[in-house]
Amino acid sequence: MRWLALVIGILLVAVAFTAGTRVSDTREGLIAEVVTLLAGMAGVILLISALSLMRSPSAAATSTPAARAAQPPRRRSRNDIWLGTGGIALAIVLLAGLAVSAGFWWSVAGLVLLLPMILGSLYLCVRFLRANP
Repeated sequence: MRWLALVIGILLVAVAFTAGTRVSDTREGLIAEVVTLLAGMAGVILLISALSLMRSPSAAATSTPAARAAQPPRRRSRNDIWLGTGGIALAIVLLAGLAVSAGFWWSVAGLVLLLPMILGSLYLCVRFLRANP
């Protein structure tokens, strides 16, 4: 399922780029713009989910809830801190660019839209810092 989502995501992003070449001020151009936006959005969602899904452990290894509770919590990888700091840095760059080009109120609107990403990035950083070494 993971590979299928990855392949479909790549195909949808390719469709978005192809449709982006046909955008113009005509009715067909508007349809191409909608296809670009929707295919790009769906493709990126599938790519992110395919790349971030963790493989589930086998059913035999986690057959009982007591066996799951007895295992120590897993160590956090360095990817958590890198993804967290990268997300925060990206949000800062995007908000700074929006503030410079569009003004204060648009940057506030951008902050509202980026708030879930910023909170998720902070969560990854805090989880990594609080994890057992």
